[in-house]
Amino acid sequence: MSSANPNPRPAHSSGGAPRRLLVWNKLSPARRAATLRRPAQAAQPQVAAAVADILAQVRRDGDAALRRLTARFDGARLGALRVTAAEFAAAPGQLSAGDRSALRTAYRNLLRFHLAQRTGPVRVATMPGIICEKFVRPIQRVGLYVPGGSAPLFSTALMLGVPAQLAGCPVRALCTPPGRDGKVSPWILFAAQLCGITEVFKVGGAQAIGALAYGTSSLPKCDKIFGPGNAYVTEAKLQVSRTADGAAIDLPAGPSEVMVVADGRAHPAFVAADLLSQAEHGPDSQVVLVTLSRRTAAAVQAAVARQLAGLPRAAIARRALAHSRCLLARDVTEAAAIANAYAPEHLILQVARPRPLLNLITTAGSVFLGAWTPESLGDYASGTNHVLPTYGWARACSGLGLADFSRIMTVQEATPRGLQKLGPVVERLALAENLAAHQRAVRVRLQQLHS
Repeated sequence: MSSANPNPRPAHSSGGAPRRLLVWNKLSPARRAATLRRPAQAAQPQVAAAVADILAQVRRDGDAALRRLTARFDGARLGALRVTAAEFAAAPGQLSAGDRSALRTAYRNLLRFHLAQRTGPVRVATMPGIICEKFVRPIQRVGLYVPGGSAPLFSTALMLGVPAQLAGCPVRALCTPPGRDGKVSPWILFAAQLCGITEVFKVGGAQAIGALAYGTSSLPKCDKIFGPGNAYVTEAKLQVSRTADGAAIDLPAGPSEVMVVADGRAHPAFVAADLLSQAEHGPDSQVVLVTLSRRTAAAVQAAVARQLAGLPRAAIARRALAHSRCLLARDVTEAAAIANAYAPEHLILQVARPRPLLNLITTAGSVFLGAWTPESLGDYASGTNHVLPTYGWARACSGLGLADFSRIMTVQEATPRGLQKLGPVVERLALAENLAAHQRAVRVRLQQLHS
């Protein structure tokens, strides 16, 4: 929620909420595009160079590099990189019964929703004697990255661990930064236990991505790496995905973002709370309010200022609000068009009739319907996955699901009769592409059948 200028000097009220409301139908196409443009991610060339150096160290020095980099970036001096059985055993006792119950509820909901995503094998006779099949196989070795630091994201351990567990991936290695005491949060360890994960490593940042991609003496080399992270983690994932001996990755990820569509009946305090729940993630997070009512816009801005004053991470949220937007739409159809153009990671529809509006939405990572569905539910425990496309990638990418931890393998089988039927068709098509060896692979078999 900020000013109209695409490169604005932030216009704040005393509480950090922006002053200006942009009327969408009065903006030119160029101005609209500029208004919805994400803020540029700063220092990208420097980040890329730093990450390349870290990855080179990990490839060259393995575990020694991981210990060195962990001491440098996390202030922890480690012996063993892997969490011990004793540390695992102690984790549940470090949480209250209520905390363990909350994690189990989140785990069960995630399990139910992801279990429903299972697909069975497919077998189709495309013509007599030609059978085509599809089999689902788990990815053999997956690396799961769980951010740590000031707020260890144990919820991400569940979001990654549940689908990896259901897919049946044989090797599931989880990396997370240790605290200065060299320990991993008991929340993360208990979440890992719920998901049946036994390999947890005290490694974070770009160095963890490098270790999962290339392997070290302690960490297994993985086929695919999952999980969100800061700019260094994201850049490391992109770099390892471009090397022949690296690893595939789940999806590109940028700063967290939310768009809220609010009509005249939306509760201003609810809308403000949803906007701030994303703004507190980090100074590069973006929040966008699309409203159908000037009165709602003003009430939300006032509520943001009031709630911001009491937030522990208020300074972070204020910086995020500096590059946010507040837009006035003419009606729900125009609001949907704005949302589809922006392609938000999270889209909250705080309108009187959210279902009809949902029918107009084509590009969003995850959608939250109505006044009683805060985005926080999806972040933790509703059952959907919170690893979602950001920075406009929702136009082409989906949020994480069970299928991302599996591979689809197709199989075909032809009988002699099937080859006699389909072979001449394939011969003609192969010769049309000037691929004579393809044609000959069919011809020698047909000749054998006719001999």
